[in-house]
Amino acid sequence: MMGTHPLVVLLFVLACGIGLLVGALSGNPWAMVGSIAAGLLVSVSIRVAKQWQKAVVLRLGKFHRLKGPGFFAILPFVDTVPYWIDLRTITTPFTAEQTLTKDSIPVDVDAVLFWRVVDSTKAALEVENYREAIAWASQTALRDVIGKTDLSEMLVGREKIDALLCEMIDHRSEPWGIKVHSVEIRDVKIPVGLQNAMSMQAQAERERQARIILGDSERQVAMSFAEASRSYVENPTALHLRAMNILLEGMRQSSTVIIVPSTAVETMGLGAMAGLTALAKDTKPAAPPQSAA
Repeated sequence: MMGTHPLVVLLFVLACGIGLLVGALSGNPWAMVGSIAAGLLVSVSIRVAKQWQKAVVLRLGKFHRLKGPGFFAILPFVDTVPYWIDLRTITTPFTAEQTLTKDSIPVDVDAVLFWRVVDSTKAALEVENYREAIAWASQTALRDVIGKTDLSEMLVGREKIDALLCEMIDHRSEPWGIKVHSVEIRDVKIPVGLQNAMSMQAQAERERQARIILGDSERQVAMSFAEASRSYVENPTALHLRAMNILLEGMRQSSTVIIVPSTAVETMGLGAMAGLTALAKDTKPAAPPQSAA
């Protein structure tokens, strides 16, 4: 129901004031009564619809016309305005609690519907309460979609479900003069026990992928080593230089003494025995001087 517009109240007050003034000046009380009656007629005849509203006017119980926005007049006691239709886009939240999916998993789903009235006549005459009707139609459509969808599809394919819900609800509400713009699923709640199981499954899948990646890395390293070994077989000098480079890098990084078997040094062609003999001679301590007899 619309509240009385301030201008209507002002007109009623002016009519009453004029009636009182005329009655006081003329001494005729009927003039005052007539002015007050005229003010009452004006107050019940004038209606004001806002920019986003349409007023449904019934004349003697039958649909007469749609009026608004702005000022309009009706015939007192003949015309009535039972509905004020809001033409703006309206958001309606709706839920489906403890609904079984296609794979028999109970879920709670929260969604939001965006819709608007495009035919005010149908919205007023074809359904008792178009707001409740669209809410119930949305909820039943959501339950139908959940029952035909697996949980995995619902978690990863929300856009597809949103489009399907929008199409279903729009088809049901079209006879009521309502156009559905979009449906958005806000949240899908699943049982706690299933959440833990899904978490363990995801962790196991991550570990499996990590092992596969590690094995593939080992295979690539082995292939690289095999290719390098073929190069070293054809070029022994490169193998010796590589061995010496490895020894040098190890000594630089750890600053320690590395003991290498003599056979490994001999394979490098470094003359191990001669070098060790020379090193032993250089490092042999000098004999103490003998005292004179």
